[in-house]
Amino acid sequence: MDFFGLLTMVGGLALFLYGMEVMGGGLSKASGGRLEQVLEKLTSNKWRAVLLGAGVTAVIQSSSATTVMVVGFVNSGIMKLSKAVGIIMGANVGTTVTSWILSLSGIESGNFFVRLLKPSSFSPVLAVTGVGLLMFAKRERLRDVGNIFIGFSVLMFGMDTMSGAVKPLADVPEFTGILTAFSHPLLGLLAGAVLTAVIQSSSASVGILQALCATGSLSYGTAIPVIMGQNIGTCVTAMLSGIGASKNAQRAALVHLYFNVIGTAIFMAVFYGLHAVLPFAFLENKVNAAGIAAVHTAFNLFATVLLLPFSRILEKLARLTIKDEERNAEIQKKEEDTIPILDPRFLATPGFALEQCRTAAVDMAGFAGEALFTAMSLISHYDGEKAEKVVTLEEKVDRYEDELGSYLVKLSSRNLSEKDSHTLSFLLHNIGDFERISDHALNVMEAAGKMHGRKCSFSPMAEEELAVFAEAVKEIMRSSLLVFRKEDLQLAKRIEPLEETIDYLNAEIKKRHIARLREGSCTIEMGFILADVTTSYERVADHCSNIAVSLLEIAEDGFDTHAHLDRLRRSDNAGFMQAVERFREKYRLP
Repeated sequence: MDFFGLLTMVGGLALFLYGMEVMGGGLSKASGGRLEQVLEKLTSNKWRAVLLGAGVTAVIQSSSATTVMVVGFVNSGIMKLSKAVGIIMGANVGTTVTSWILSLSGIESGNFFVRLLKPSSFSPVLAVTGVGLLMFAKRERLRDVGNIFIGFSVLMFGMDTMSGAVKPLADVPEFTGILTAFSHPLLGLLAGAVLTAVIQSSSASVGILQALCATGSLSYGTAIPVIMGQNIGTCVTAMLSGIGASKNAQRAALVHLYFNVIGTAIFMAVFYGLHAVLPFAFLENKVNAAGIAAVHTAFNLFATVLLLPFSRILEKLARLTIKDEERNAEIQKKEEDTIPILDPRFLATPGFALEQCRTAAVDMAGFAGEALFTAMSLISHYDGEKAEKVVTLEEKVDRYEDELGSYLVKLSSRNLSEKDSHTLSFLLHNIGDFERISDHALNVMEAAGKMHGRKCSFSPMAEEELAVFAEAVKEIMRSSLLVFRKEDLQLAKRIEPLEETIDYLNAEIKKRHIARLREGSCTIEMGFILADVTTSYERVADHCSNIAVSLLEIAEDGFDTHAHLDRLRRSDNAGFMQAVERFREKYRLP
């Protein structure tokens, strides 16, 4: 092979790896994180877990991605280690689908319909279709399909380029000698492991091996140990992802390694043991792409069926390797200050990472609501333990805003669908509002603390008025939590009339307080505390309005917020004014 032949081979390899990356990325984006959610929820039975792991990996075309995702699940506490074992085994089976697709390039026939099955025949059609979808399709889902088609076409073009470039090597004795050396089981095993560890993809390394079949110098005896090594080399990605993770996450990565190492050791011991007694003549035969796919599949099925009944032993072996340690107070505090489900490993699958962000944001909203309701109860019945609870909840909401905000910013740089981008924007807008609501809850708690410390209370009339005001604020807060959690557009439209009513109540209560102050039935000191409470209530309603409006903005494709509110509040908007009147009637001051 001359310099230009080598250049062609390297270029083909680059196109092959890039095509696999584009196709895998398109498939992952098209799934929108739904496949990962299936993995998360449907793993109660170990055989079902194997099927799910195989299915998801077959779709996203990467056992490494699936295994890293599982390590993230275990690290964040979403999945138990015992449930992860079956998925890891299934991922090894699912990754064999790629090798079968690549083996189609070896089809030889003069029949028109059979020739259509060759990737070199249908890849150009897919490439043209993919480009057409990218250029003209308006729906993002269709553009994702276009990316998948183009990725597959580039992958197959790279495969054909590699195969064509290495064909002349069949006449090079030195190259044939290298391949013959790999027939030694240990050398072949090492070569396969190193190659796969470097490119971090068993599917890609198997594809490279299939491309070498074009030389006609590759035998089953050479291919089998290399394939065994490839299964071990693919564990490197999961092992790297386990660095810095929890003990259980590291154990999940180890289970992947032990499964492949033990499965390979047993397979090779049995296979070469039988070969020593009853020599296998087919080992000298030339292997083709379909033969490599068959060996790859046979080994992974053999290892899964053999070791799945002993999955608990693999789990115990991982636990013996990585033992639990006493956690000092500093480590424990650090763990408490993080949100486990926001695992950095999930960023590789943006759709699923966004779902995790939604879950964390809903939890944060719940904490903010709980802090507010607890603080409001302190106005009439102060309790020191409840006051401490408000402080704890407010601090937790602050931590959520910091960590969730940072995670969402990182996620925003990923390849997100249009819908996911809108969701990300919605979350970023609202976590700040929930953080401010928890701050106002703290203000209400402090006002209640002042009253308790000074042993003073509001006048009976002020208490009645404040009770009505509090009920309106509770309703708008509960409604906003539902709007945020369920993205309920109809309920979101009811928030602004209620917020308008709360503004009216705030102004009316302040006006009545001034009248009582002039009559001498209330003090200036209590007036300051009342103003703190009513101002906090009114600000909470403002943030609830922001949450509802941000959802409506996304639904109506980003209208101007101020113009929208001005339009709502116009005196000729009969529907809005009727809703305001209904709320004023419901929350009429005594």
